[in-house]
Amino acid sequence: MTLKRSTACGNRSVFYVLTGLESRLERHRLGFRTPGVASAHPGPSLDLPPKTFRALLAVPVAQKLFFGDSADVHNLSGASELLDTFRDNGNSHLNINNGGAARGAHVKLSELVEDGIFWSERLEAQLPTGFTEEHTRIWRERTRGHPIVSLEPGCGRISNRLATFSDGSRACVRYGINADQVQGETLTYYLATLLGIPNLPPLVLSQLNPESEQWAAVKGSIASLQWTGKAIVSLTEWVANLTGVVTPAPLRQEGRGLHPLREELENKTLEELLELVQWSDLIVFDYLTANFDRLVSNLFSLQWDSRVMERDTSNLHKTPRGDLVFIDNEAGLVHGYRVLHMWEKYHSALMGSVCVFRRRTAQRVIELHRLRDARTRLLQLYRDSEPLAPELGFLSDEHAGILQNRIDRLYKHILHCKGKYSQL
Repeated sequence: MTLKRSTACGNRSVFYVLTGLESRLERHRLGFRTPGVASAHPGPSLDLPPKTFRALLAVPVAQKLFFGDSADVHNLSGASELLDTFRDNGNSHLNINNGGAARGAHVKLSELVEDGIFWSERLEAQLPTGFTEEHTRIWRERTRGHPIVSLEPGCGRISNRLATFSDGSRACVRYGINADQVQGETLTYYLATLLGIPNLPPLVLSQLNPESEQWAAVKGSIASLQWTGKAIVSLTEWVANLTGVVTPAPLRQEGRGLHPLREELENKTLEELLELVQWSDLIVFDYLTANFDRLVSNLFSLQWDSRVMERDTSNLHKTPRGDLVFIDNEAGLVHGYRVLHMWEKYHSALMGSVCVFRRRTAQRVIELHRLRDARTRLLQLYRDSEPLAPELGFLSDEHAGILQNRIDRLYKHILHCKGKYSQL
């Protein structure tokens, strides 16, 4: 891959270089594996030319953050009506099973959308399962309990490594340019867990210690990489056989967005619809985390690359069974919030383009808005799940406030969509 900079774009070109391109190097082909069943691994991955976030990381911590509309949405009317829509709905009749030929069939809008703005229960039942809780639990136990026997290129940035464990399993070891990146990757993962979004590979933290049982066999590699002793690194499951994902037409610049309308959904195949369901989660998730290193970077790049949306989306892949996998989330929450003013118009535009949601995801957003306890819940989940949480640290009070603010604004948007489409 050749990295090109447009000098005519002045300072803005620096931001382009630091967005989606590094993600496209992140071809660590993670593969969903059934716990206890060995999976085939491809040959060693090539270590692609690196790109770093150094210029963006040089932005001062105290830089002004963009909050956008400061309107208080805590006391919005309509919350009780919206919460009422989360009762089980048994009236959906999606007459399509998981069989191969049926996945190409066309379905009616009434079978796809419930209560105006939510993907139907029957449609969601067709979704691939993603990384389940049981799979994640088993993977974490195995990863923490086995020594690493080799470190090799293959996980994007040159400072990252593909680790092989003594049982043959693999994980991507992410060594951040600074602690913000590992912290962002980790907290983004736990926010996804809190929201019930199963598209992020399992993650654990580890502390580099060449004398420990886990790291002793790769002591020489650690030294040659000049990794700092005692540094906290993240390990995410490496999954095989992933392919790239092109942004669906409704979410491209020329598209009208993703809305619960007959003319936009009825002509889609089931396979296309199942991918759109996952895209709706991705848009919500990247808005909350302010992750600029995926679709937002593509939007930014349109000013000099009109076909960027026709190529694979940064840091997004798909398994053979249809799961979208959200990888390389280190720009989320921490660093993404620090540079929010650079990207907020793109984040807001994407959020505003989607008006159909997964019921479970929307429900959890509404609960976090109503109770205003996003910081407390995220911190509790993080500490309960990760022994190294105290060493890595958590969101600052300021960043926790930004997260709650974005939850509140997303809630307001869901309420807007409900008012607009519930009567159609």
